[in-house]
Amino acid sequence: MTETITPAVPSAEAVAGRFELHAGALRLALRADLGACVAGLWHRGTPVLRSADPAALDAVSEAACFPLLPYAHRLGQRRFRFKGRDHTTAPNADAADHSLHGVGWQRRWTLESHTAQDAVMRLVHQPDADWPYAFEAIEHLNLTPNALGIQLLLTNTDTRAQPVGLGCWINFPKRARSRLHIDVGQRWENDVNGLPIRRLSQPGLDGDVSHLDFDHAFEGWSGPARVRDERFSLQLRCATPYLVLHSHPDQQDFAIAPASHLPNAIHMADPAAHGMRTLEPGESCELALQLEVAVL
Repeated sequence: MTETITPAVPSAEAVAGRFELHAGALRLALRADLGACVAGLWHRGTPVLRSADPAALDAVSEAACFPLLPYAHRLGQRRFRFKGRDHTTAPNADAADHSLHGVGWQRRWTLESHTAQDAVMRLVHQPDADWPYAFEAIEHLNLTPNALGIQLLLTNTDTRAQPVGLGCWINFPKRARSRLHIDVGQRWENDVNGLPIRRLSQPGLDGDVSHLDFDHAFEGWSGPARVRDERFSLQLRCATPYLVLHSHPDQQDFAIAPASHLPNAIHMADPAAHGMRTLEPGESCELALQLEVAVL
């Protein structure tokens, strides 16, 4: 997922940050200007993911998919201590007690290159109130007639080491007979602030999505996460041990969010044991996932 070709004359929409990829019957709409998000993924007009008209999309939270970096999910109390220094992060969501999902989802990215089936977007971050370290991130998307591939790469461009984690938030629509199957080993129970505090045994997830009620992190993820309904059979693959499942019976969609670390890992006694990486200046880390689409 590294070779791309820059088009000779980008379209006006691509210059503005809105563009599409096409492969067979799949259509992918992207918004580089809105957090490098996937606005929608369709198969012959039927949404595969929860999808929105890219021109009408106002908030990343309404998109089909968006990157989580330089950390994923909640960072407790909008503060952390790293290598003897205390840092704070600015409120960036309704949950003002915590900061959420890093900074990438709330920034304008630059479209570096794209073809009919590939796109590369870049974010250059300088230290600010949201994150105190400099980094550069690249998101590479590849669409085939049967799958969507996403690769995130983050490089520490600061003069100091920094804590880093990567993730991807993916929203799925609920349809009749939507079922979910994921092999996991543990579930993390949350405290009253929604932060994981205790790991419990979890035999796996297998059931009707309409009955699932979770906003939890799971650990020991192995094999693909399978989503099946009357239209599609989907398989999500990602070589990370953690994922968050956000699914409530009264909502019309649900989310699966793979991540390289546990939410709020930086506040654990041993952040590295819960997936948080320390990147020295010039070092990089990456996350890759693939969503396979089969029509029923």
